[in-house]
Amino acid sequence: MPPKRVTGRSNKGFLSSTYEALTSPENASVVRSVTIFGVAVAFLASPWSEYLLPPV
Repeated sequence: MPPKRVTGRSNKGFLSSTYEALTSPENASVVRSVTIFGVAVAFLASPWSEYLLPPV
């Protein structure tokens, strides 16, 4: 009996498919925008945001 042929794609794990989606060139602008938004929120929520206030 000849060996069976494997057809179709093998299932990828969650982490590898997520990494592939994040590093895909077609998603680069979305990933960049979400990253910049997250950094801005973290900066504004930190004590460093007081440097944006004008001196009194």
